[in-house]
Amino acid sequence: MTTAPTIDLRTFTALEAVRGDVLDVYAEVRAPLLHLPNYAITAFGERLDRHSAEPGFTVVLAYADGHPVGYAYGNRIEHGDRYWQRTAPEPAQEYTRRPAAALKEIGVRDEWRGTGTARRIHDAFLAARDESYVTLMVNPAAGDGKVHRLYQSWGYQDLGHSQPSQASPVLTVMVRTAR
Repeated sequence: MTTAPTIDLRTFTALEAVRGDVLDVYAEVRAPLLHLPNYAITAFGERLDRHSAEPGFTVVLAYADGHPVGYAYGNRIEHGDRYWQRTAPEPAQEYTRRPAAALKEIGVRDEWRGTGTARRIHDAFLAARDESYVTLMVNPAAGDGKVHRLYQSWGYQDLGHSQPSQASPVLTVMVRTAR
């Protein structure tokens, strides 16, 4: 039996001190896609800044030997939020009538994939939340469907589809209970 690698998980509710670390990990994780407008570092940085100003923003970073190896961030979404408005078919009120946590992005450097680091970051993000449900969007083609299947193994179920921007692919919206 192998042991999980030693990482230090740190949770922040403000972006300023760790923005560079998030961008560094993002640039490596998304390197094959950075030429696409939606995945460009500048586009991601703009989304990150916008999301960090929204209610309930939280970012969790994983560090190994003082270097960032992964992150997840998200915020709280309310009934009527554009996140839900762009989801088709319209989600059941069970998910939208109360605030939900929206996991906006998760990324782990290549050498840390398959170590449980992504799940530990995800769980630390949820540990800081008090919403009943958590939702995320995934490109169903990412990793030939591997990422979608990973989220399913974490208890997420498909809820619908969304295209957050014209430059974005159509994403699968998933949801699960937060606990």
